[in-house]
Amino acid sequence: MKRVFKFLGKTFCVVSIFLFAVTLLHSKDDFTKPKELGVYVKTEKGLKRLVPNIVFDEKGVLFVELNNPPRLLLKDVQFFVINGKYDLKVLTLNPLLFFQPSPLGKQRYILGKAIAFDLKKKSDDLYTVKPKELLGRGYMALWINDSAWDFIIE
Repeated sequence: MKRVFKFLGKTFCVVSIFLFAVTLLHSKDDFTKPKELGVYVKTEKGLKRLVPNIVFDEKGVLFVELNNPPRLLLKDVQFFVINGKYDLKVLTLNPLLFFQPSPLGKQRYILGKAIAFDLKKKSDDLYTVKPKELLGRGYMALWINDSAWDFIIE
């Protein structure tokens, strides 16, 4: 009888640890669907909305002007959430590199080399974007056509 209780106890412990680990791994992607359309960053505290910025084209050079982008901690950025109808065939994730100041003194940044990412459809008009590479600190943007959702990772 003692052997049966030991066996059941060990089995219970192993099954409990396994279920706990599966729950932790599965809960990483959990988030509530945003109520408003837009692009969000998934952090430990929830979703943080990014404000779109305009991509300018001047003599064939595409650039973005600095417009008080949100600052995020590197450890907090998990993935990105896109809610809405966008042409995701042209979606890119790019670092932004300093180009030159505008005539009014605003800083201009050009789009750097695209960072590879995985795009997963969660439901109608709801997608997650996870970078395949590690993100570093700096000024970055998710870019679709003439809009860029820019942010600074510190």
